[in-house]
Amino acid sequence: MSTPCSTSSGSSGSLSFDLSSYLADQRHIINTTLAGIIKREFDDSRLCRAMSYSLMAPGKRLRPILCLAAAETVRPDIRPDIRSDIGSFHHLGTGADDRIPAASSPFHDAMVTAACAIEMVHTYSLIHDDLPAMDNDRLRRGQPTCHVKFDEATAILAGDALLTLAFETLSSQRLRDAFPQTDVLLRITGILSCAAGYKGMIEGQMQDMIAEGKTLDIESLKRMHNLKTGALISASVTIGALIGGATPDQIRHLNTYARHIGLAFQVADDILNVEGNPDMMGKSVRTDRDRNKSTFPGIIGLDHSKRFAAELVNNALQAIKIFGTKADALSALASYVIYRKR
Repeated sequence: MSTPCSTSSGSSGSLSFDLSSYLADQRHIINTTLAGIIKREFDDSRLCRAMSYSLMAPGKRLRPILCLAAAETVRPDIRPDIRSDIGSFHHLGTGADDRIPAASSPFHDAMVTAACAIEMVHTYSLIHDDLPAMDNDRLRRGQPTCHVKFDEATAILAGDALLTLAFETLSSQRLRDAFPQTDVLLRITGILSCAAGYKGMIEGQMQDMIAEGKTLDIESLKRMHNLKTGALISASVTIGALIGGATPDQIRHLNTYARHIGLAFQVADDILNVEGNPDMMGKSVRTDRDRNKSTFPGIIGLDHSKRFAAELVNNALQAIKIFGTKADALSALASYVIYRKR
C-alpha cells in the first residue's frame, strides 16, 4: 500500500496511520537482523546457501512485523526512533516500566531476533509447502522456489535447518541475557513450537492435502485454515504481547484480534488466487482451482468472501479498541491483510 492507511470505524485509533513507512521501517530492521544472523552463523555450504536464498527472498515479513507491533501496543516505549537513526535502534522510551527493560538497545535487538525466529519457521513452511510432494509450486516471493533453484533434497534439508535454527536462536545466550525473566523465553518457545507443530500449522497442512479433490463445508474450511495459516499468525501476536509484558486481559484481546486476522489473511489469499496479479504477488495464481482445492470463493462465492474478510477485520479491530491509539499499527495491519496485492 503506497498511501497512509486509514483505520476503519471499528477502531479507536487515529484517523490516519502511515502504514507504508511503518512496513518499510520494520522490514528494514527485520532484514538487517536476518542478514546479521546469516553472516554470523552461516558458512558457504550448499545447505546454507539454500537457507539464505529462501530466508532473504523479498517477503512481506508480516508475521515478525505483527510480533513487533503487538509488543509496541502494550509497551509503546519499545519502538525505537527509526527515523533518527535506523541503524542503531536508538530508543525513545524512558524504561520506567520495570516489567521488562525496554529502553536498552540489547533488549530491542533481542526482541527483533525473536521475531526473526518466527520468520524462519514461516520460511521453512513455505519451502516444504512448495515441494513436489505437496503443492509443487515453482515460484515463491518472485523467484524460483528452493527445490527448483537447488534440488528437492536440498530444499527439504534447508527447511528442516531453518526450523531448528529458529529454536536455536530463541535459546541463544544473546536472548537469555536480554530477557531477565527466563520464563518469558520458555513460554515463547512453547507457543511457537505448538503453533508450528502437529497441533497447529502442520496439522493444517495435512488437512489441506487430504482435502484436495473434495468439497469441504465452510466450518471445516475455517478449522483447517485456523491451523494452517492462523496458528502461526496468532502465535506471532501472542509472542509480541508476552515480550511487551502484556497482562492476561490484554493477551486475551490480542488473541481475539489475531484469530480474526489469521482467518482474514487466508480468505484474502484465496481471493488473490482467483483475481490476483502473479507479477505483483510473486507466485502463481489460479492454482487452487487447478488442484481442485476447497476455497472460500469456491464455497461461498467471491463477493461473499470479500464481505466475510471485511467482517473478520472489523471483529479484529473491535478486539483492540481497548488500546486506543497505541494499537494504530495493529489496526492498519488488519486492513492491510485484506487489501494487500500480494
